[in-house]
Amino acid sequence: MFTRRHILLGAVALSASLLATAAQADQLADIKKKGEIVFGVLGTDEPNSFIDPKTRQLVGYEIDIATAVAKKIGVKPVFKQMSVSSRIPELQQGHVDVLAATLTHNKERESQVDFALTHFVTGSKVMVRANSGITALPQLAGKKVVTVRGGTQETNIRKAVPSAEVVTFENTQQAFQALRQGKGIAYVNDESSLLADYGKLGAAAKGFTILPTSIGTESIALGLRKGEKSLKAVVDQTLRELEASGAAEQLFNKWYGPGTRANIAKRTFTISTDKI
Repeated sequence: MFTRRHILLGAVALSASLLATAAQADQLADIKKKGEIVFGVLGTDEPNSFIDPKTRQLVGYEIDIATAVAKKIGVKPVFKQMSVSSRIPELQQGHVDVLAATLTHNKERESQVDFALTHFVTGSKVMVRANSGITALPQLAGKKVVTVRGGTQETNIRKAVPSAEVVTFENTQQAFQALRQGKGIAYVNDESSLLADYGKLGAAAKGFTILPTSIGTESIALGLRKGEKSLKAVVDQTLRELEASGAAEQLFNKWYGPGTRANIAKRTFTISTDKI
């Protein structure tokens, strides 16, 4: 005969068993079973991930890297657009499998997500209106500066110029448009993306300038849920193979190299470590 105590003990044992099973679940196995891997991307951050105006498809440096990861696993890549501020919550809640969303690897985020090998290194810089008379960061004191909400750019500019009036937007393109519309005197973004933004200006570029001082180094990496060692291993292996084969260099040149909007003369990093 079962007593209330027996029932309660059984329920506790069942709960513990379910928790243990969940803890042992292998995300990589689940991805292979469903035949697809879902990447969280920004889709507004050229040239990392953006909508091609001709094809209306997502393209970019991180889209190509994500596609290589999916090919390595043998599944279909699926891309889900999200905002900068929602990236980590979307990953933690299981709405996406991996973040390929210009995610900076820093110490503060290591308690929230695991990071793959660094696949891009850049720095935060500031673009200002040429007629502003601003030539150095300290001159931004008390001035309105625009940037993306929830990114490291916001943290960097607040540290560099504590008295600046920082106004944030949902994505970098909204912030860039705000600068162009005169809603701020300066715009903060990763240098690589900032150069791409500058390249979009065409003849209007003479009205803007990028300050030479960097306000932070950004090590960009794919983000994964904590403890998914099997998935991290295959992602890292994909990145190592891209580097060893020369494909990583080709991807950099395709999206950032000479002749692109970013027009960066040479890659100054390699995919070789997950240390920041």
